[in-house]
Amino acid sequence: MRRQRMAKILATLGPSSDGQRNIRALFEAGADLFRLNLSHGSHADHRRRFLAIRQIEREVGRPIGVVVDLQGPKLRIGAFKSGHVDLIASAPFRLDLSREPGDQTRAPLPHPEVLAALRPGSQLLLDDGKIRLKVVAANADHADTTVECGGRLSDRKGVNLPDVVLGLSPLTEKDRADLQFGLDIGADWIALSFVQRPEDVAEARRLIGKRASIMVKIEKPAALAHLDELIQLSDAIMVARGDLGVEMPPEDVPSAQKRIVGACRLAGKPVVVATQMLESMIQSPAPTRAEASDVATAVYDGADAMMLSAESAMGTYPLESVSMMNRIIARTERDPLHRRLMGAQHPEPEPTAPDAISAAAAQVAHTLSAAAIITYTTSGSTALRAARERPGVPILCLTSNGETARRLALVWGTHCVETSDVSSFSEMVEKACRIAREEHFADPGQPVIVTAGVPFGTPGATNVLRVAWIPE
Repeated sequence: MRRQRMAKILATLGPSSDGQRNIRALFEAGADLFRLNLSHGSHADHRRRFLAIRQIEREVGRPIGVVVDLQGPKLRIGAFKSGHVDLIASAPFRLDLSREPGDQTRAPLPHPEVLAALRPGSQLLLDDGKIRLKVVAANADHADTTVECGGRLSDRKGVNLPDVVLGLSPLTEKDRADLQFGLDIGADWIALSFVQRPEDVAEARRLIGKRASIMVKIEKPAALAHLDELIQLSDAIMVARGDLGVEMPPEDVPSAQKRIVGACRLAGKPVVVATQMLESMIQSPAPTRAEASDVATAVYDGADAMMLSAESAMGTYPLESVSMMNRIIARTERDPLHRRLMGAQHPEPEPTAPDAISAAAAQVAHTLSAAAIITYTTSGSTALRAARERPGVPILCLTSNGETARRLALVWGTHCVETSDVSSFSEMVEKACRIAREEHFADPGQPVIVTAGVPFGTPGATNVLRVAWIPE
């Protein structure tokens, strides 16, 4: 079941896409990986969906990646006596640790770590940025603020602090339990929320080890200050535009997205563009033209994957959303401008043998009009290097490691096949040609480019390039 596009689709599962039949329909419509959002639903719900994915994987004979997305700390104000208040611009408003319900003059903020971090001039955004407060004075017990942008504020709305770094771990007690659940069921990717500093990733890495790959969600401006370090420490990055768009001015989000995607491409790390990509399709069978352009922009930038959130998890048209994203990606990639942009944004290869071989493979494939680049990989590093080049042909990845195959489902241009290791050079070429033909990547007489590491099975040791022709 070969995809006719390079960029991937990550679809979130939820009530609208529950059940094996629905999940399989999403896969057949174009979803390459599935996201289990641990902010919603029970472990039992997510376990059932995970088992359905693995059953579908066995039926279709293609690896399917699973991303477990941790909720992270959720900062919320407390309740009000009447359930809500109407805040007026320029009015004073206090936030404190008292458990008493709030009123027109104050509200409980049951997060002492937030009060400890506030300083005069700090901003607080409430209810996804609809309410904006500016701190006048603060201490360990309370913060006095001025309402800069007023409106109705109701119980337990979220709090964002765009210019404050909090001394909070991204892993709450709930997240630690959810993380263990994700590792126990065999998730391929763990997505970390609320990451602010490199230390946050290091903490998660200690708990996860090599049992899953780590995807860092860039959703706070503080993370952008450490972008290169976070990319280095993670296995993939998500541009989480929902929270990022709350904590940054809207006009800054597009350039932040391009900066993140570009930095990931330079580092050879997969990058996902997420949130509100086809938002109107939660309730409509067709997207707006602006949403179609938004998806296309991520494709032109060279992102590895685009994510559907509520569109596939809770919307009325989950199948149509996946199908539409599939069509937009495929159409954009057929545009000659796409190939020119991939070449113009091409990063220079690192001065290593594996990078040199991968760069040469892309060039030779272009020169010979090859049908595909075929990589043998154990850890996935060979495939990642090939994808970093953004070649003009698909990348057929052959691996004996099923976990590697599932994780590579996220990576641009890759099509993974789990197969046994080879023991000789001639066997390598024969198997590569046979599988390329079986998987409908090449016809008899067409050239393919084969890369591998010798001795076979050595992770990251890509040092061989071979041009082969599919036998008649």
